[in-house]
Amino acid sequence: MTDDAPDPVARQATGGKIDSFPSMQRTVPPQPCAGAAPPRNIVSEVVISGTGLYQPPYVITNAELVESYNAYAERFNRQHAEQIEAGTVQAMPLSSVEFIEKASGIKQRFVMEKEGILDIDRMYPRFQERADDQLSLMAEIAVDAGRKALAQAGKQGSDVDAVLCSSANMQRAYPAMAIEIQQALGAGGYGFDMNVACSSATFAIEQAANAVRSGSARCVLVVNPEITSAHQEWKDRDCHFIFGDVCTAVVVERAEQATSADQWEVLGTRLATQFSNAIRNNFGFMNRSEDSDPDARDKTFRQEGRKVFKEVVPVAAAHIESHLQSLGFTPQQVRRFWLHQANQSMNQLVIKKLLGTEPTADVAPLILDRYANTASAGSVIAFHEYRSDLKSGDLGVICSFGAGYSVGSVVVRRK
Repeated sequence: MTDDAPDPVARQATGGKIDSFPSMQRTVPPQPCAGAAPPRNIVSEVVISGTGLYQPPYVITNAELVESYNAYAERFNRQHAEQIEAGTVQAMPLSSVEFIEKASGIKQRFVMEKEGILDIDRMYPRFQERADDQLSLMAEIAVDAGRKALAQAGKQGSDVDAVLCSSANMQRAYPAMAIEIQQALGAGGYGFDMNVACSSATFAIEQAANAVRSGSARCVLVVNPEITSAHQEWKDRDCHFIFGDVCTAVVVERAEQATSADQWEVLGTRLATQFSNAIRNNFGFMNRSEDSDPDARDKTFRQEGRKVFKEVVPVAAAHIESHLQSLGFTPQQVRRFWLHQANQSMNQLVIKKLLGTEPTADVAPLILDRYANTASAGSVIAFHEYRSDLKSGDLGVICSFGAGYSVGSVVVRRK
């Protein structure tokens, strides 16, 4: 979600009182009126009983990415040498492995297709269009991750009665990706898509938990297919290294019917949003009617990285602290934080703000060095890969934050 944050910005982000969104002030959900009957089929306990991960087949290292980008930038500068000399065109800066790792902590990324991204005459992935009667690419990777999550939970597709497809960008407008995934898995009930950018996974987990608690669903599959390479701007030095492709899946169900050996009670969820233009992508179905350039810079990912860093760090820390407090916990009681994986320095500062100590990989594991920023999937990847060593009764927080601004947190306890 963000790139480099120099020391002055980091100091500003960690200094002073923790701020929060106005919408974060609600600490408990509204309670029913005295004497009112409880909702029909209400369930008191909800668990996460399985997770799944789809990992794309190709890896692009920082060295490969830098070689491609620099070749493009050098050619651009040669072709526009006169305009650059005259000051009418800005020269493209060169990138480096050192710059990328210092700015983000990222060392590589997984992608669905590699050659098109590294081709300096293209610099975006090359996918083959599929017929309407074929499984779409986004559904394909979601089904893969979904089946893995269901297998871990000891469930089959027919046990699922709701599918939520939640990611930063959908492959198409309609029909909903979730419904296609639902059919491919043989699930029943209903499905719908949702998008809250990098916070999409935690926002969807809250919807899943609420559905199970209310009785509208018994077993919900949340999938987060993130083909970020398609909306990444590979020609921009400040963000060409940020994203990677992946898909995660989470099974949320009634505790009373869960059979998995690895169950995590959902103690509480909390969401908050406040509008910001600091991260934006203007690609959409209205572009044609606006007669706008489909290849214009604003039709791919763009951000004000330093501003995002400065504004989001204190907000994310405040959100987590307030959520824990509403449940009767302190940050010090949390065994592990699975945070959004956008920037190594950002995560370290969030933890330092919460705990007052230097973070360790044991307390807040990082996966972005291998996966890069995978939008909504990052915190779920961290949870998927770094939870097996926790003991019964241990507390954890899954938290994601991103464009919007948006922040979502899920407090869990191992059963």
